[in-house]
Amino acid sequence: MNVSNGSSGLPASWEVRLSRSHSIPYYFNVSTQESTWEPPSGTDTETLKQFMATHYSYVLPVDELLQRQQQPSKVRASHLLIKHNGSRRPSSWREKVITRDEAEAAKMLADLEAKIRSGQSTLPELAVTESDCSSARVGGDLGYFARGEMQKEFEEAAYGLQVGEMSGIVKTASGLHLILRTA
Repeated sequence: MNVSNGSSGLPASWEVRLSRSHSIPYYFNVSTQESTWEPPSGTDTETLKQFMATHYSYVLPVDELLQRQQQPSKVRASHLLIKHNGSRRPSSWREKVITRDEAEAAKMLADLEAKIRSGQSTLPELAVTESDCSSARVGGDLGYFARGEMQKEFEEAAYGLQVGEMSGIVKTASGLHLILRTA
């Protein structure tokens, strides 16, 4: 979808386009073929905010969109997953059938979190033996991922961490996680 500058607040020759890969708007100069995630110099930002709200109401608000554009396109994280009987697939490499309830899983993960925060162990060390994810073999490393590739709650937590920072307990349909942002 291409929208010309009309009442968008963009300088002449600039238009808003929607990225197919990220599903977010970007700015494209039809004269120079230049594209950018940031509004180009000379943009009337108040008019652009109104324009985006009208034409891209299903997309994030401009302020949040600009904040996300300043974040890396991919992050890397490791995690430690404890599943419970309400998880979307209550089985793992460790247990064929997981019968513990969510409260028991939360207690288990809280105990592991305490060991990590106290310095007794690290998340990768504990993931190898305690995580219900197959990533346990590699210390819980999930590699790099972009927005939209993980469950929403997991993604929000991972993108909200600084490199080297560990989350508290994060609940997803897969179970309960501790997430360590590694890059």
